[in-house]
Amino acid sequence: MKYDVIVLGLGAMGSAAIYQLAKRGAHVLGIDRYAPPHGFGSTHGGTRVTRLAIGEGEHYTPLAKRSHEIWREIEYQTGANLLCTNGGLIISSKVNPASTHVKGFFQNTVDAARKHGVAHELLDAAEIRRRYPMFNVRDDEFGYFEPSAGFVRPEACVHGQLELAKKHEAVLRTGETVLSYEPRADGVSIVTDKGSYEADRLIIAAGAWAPELLGPDFAHLFKIYRQVLLWFQPRGSITAYRPDRFPIFIWELPDAGQGIYGFPAIDGTTGGIKVASESFVETTNPDDALREVSSEEIAETHARYIAPFFPDLSDVCVKSAVCLYTVTPDFGFIIDQHPGSDRVMVASPCSGHGFKHSAAIGEALADWATKTQSRHDLSPFGFARFGGR
Repeated sequence: MKYDVIVLGLGAMGSAAIYQLAKRGAHVLGIDRYAPPHGFGSTHGGTRVTRLAIGEGEHYTPLAKRSHEIWREIEYQTGANLLCTNGGLIISSKVNPASTHVKGFFQNTVDAARKHGVAHELLDAAEIRRRYPMFNVRDDEFGYFEPSAGFVRPEACVHGQLELAKKHEAVLRTGETVLSYEPRADGVSIVTDKGSYEADRLIIAAGAWAPELLGPDFAHLFKIYRQVLLWFQPRGSITAYRPDRFPIFIWELPDAGQGIYGFPAIDGTTGGIKVASESFVETTNPDDALREVSSEEIAETHARYIAPFFPDLSDVCVKSAVCLYTVTPDFGFIIDQHPGSDRVMVASPCSGHGFKHSAAIGEALADWATKTQSRHDLSPFGFARFGGR
């Protein structure tokens, strides 16, 4: 049996793509070595930040906007709770050594908001303290507040899209590992540990496993970093941290060299407040990455990144998790046809801010696979910016 499209990897991008393809009536197969949603890649942890003005580049904003529309459509179809727009606060300062993916992140965000008409406010330190006294900001810090920002629930998004894909007769094979693929003039063949398959086109959305599938000619474009997610218990009531009172945040910390980000309390009175930083020091791979978080990591994170900035968050860690970032040299996405075959599309936006764009990227991937004129401009995400390879 030959499929129209095979999707390798059913996380953020793969689940979005297979849903969009199946909805259009394509005969589509999805393969994943685990059973998504799972906790071994980049799409888990309960929440992911979403914002419409994107500091990594204003060209991302149309993708984020369209993703919000698609998630609302899926909520209507499934009754699931996927997207919460409780507002987002970005904090920075003029003498800030921290960097969030790119230089000029704060001003880039403001510029993107102005260009795309994203409602926002600029706040001084006094106004941040008035609205959100939990943030221990310095007098020289300032903020950007976006009411349409918030968080999405990654596991629920993946589950919802896969369930809808199955309703539209997509075939899903989980617990199956892809061993190789071979593009030909008339299609692509795929070999797994359980069988072999044929398709007209192939989408590789394998996250941290993509470098291995793409091979040495392209693997050097990706580095994989282990990231630690922690949930800390407030010293007092959790009420002030509920979504209706506490925004998602990104804080380019003073004197810390890097930033932190976090979320409101969504798991009840004992679920804690999720706060995380980002680490780009030691690379890893998805098969050998340390999945446990040590007590030393928790203590160091609290002392360095939590206690000075959120005095009301105790050092009691109620939960921890590990996820993986798959990072390109410029922290941008790769969403492009494989340079060696027009039958293969590579989708790797797992660079720390990919999930907020995933629903729209799935739509763009379906456009490519069905040869449909797309509303989405993927030209900024090509291989060519790295010299072709």
